[in-house]
Amino acid sequence: MTTEAVTAIEAELRRLSTPGRAAQEKRYLKSDLVHLGASVPDVRKTVKAAYAARRPDRDRLLALAAELWASDVYERRLAAVELLKAGHAVLGAGDLARVEDMIREAAMWSLVDPLSGDLAGLIVLRHPGPASGGVLDRWSADHDYWVRRSALLALLPGVRAGDPDLDRFTAFSDAMLDETEFFVRKAIGWVAREISKSRPSFVVSWAEVRVGRMSGVTFREVVRRLPEADAARLIRLRTDQSEKTRRSASSVIS
Repeated sequence: MTTEAVTAIEAELRRLSTPGRAAQEKRYLKSDLVHLGASVPDVRKTVKAAYAARRPDRDRLLALAAELWASDVYERRLAAVELLKAGHAVLGAGDLARVEDMIREAAMWSLVDPLSGDLAGLIVLRHPGPASGGVLDRWSADHDYWVRRSALLALLPGVRAGDPDLDRFTAFSDAMLDETEFFVRKAIGWVAREISKSRPSFVVSWAEVRVGRMSGVTFREVVRRLPEADAARLIRLRTDQSEKTRRSASSVIS
């Protein structure tokens, strides 16, 4: 049954694919995978139809996702992610281990981001507590920057549901603000930007004491959705701190 379902999904994805899109997407994502050329909306539509037709229980869901994932075809891997998202309600904290394996194997933002921000984050939101929270804490200190990025992005569903884990965001961002990896820097700013939509005062207070540590990409995301006056004040503060640092460096050299 699982193989039959995978074959049907892949056949539909191939029918919806174009060589031009495949080549363009492979270049854009700098991907080593095989690309068929199906669009993200088409992958989602195909997977939603397959899920609705079968309504797999947890074991079948995981088996089907595993078979889809065990391929060098990008769209099959994306379909596996979309399938798990569709059935996330039957998954629990114990399933985060499989999500973690997929994040490590994916190693590209277009798969890592939905695995963390859409899937892992939803599991954590539905199953709060030491088990799921402990996974995110461990991810935040992992040697793999995709896993560290995932710890941050997994906070997004809670932010969007109006229940942001501000303590974990503060702890994770403090541990990662000095990193040079773009995808981690971007993730810090992304989460802060989302928090600022409902908790601007928290983001302003958080940013004021860290503005000198932020990379440019982080800072631009942080101020993007803040009230204009708050954003302008943080920009001035950052400029002043940069100027003081420059003057201090110049005095040492001279």
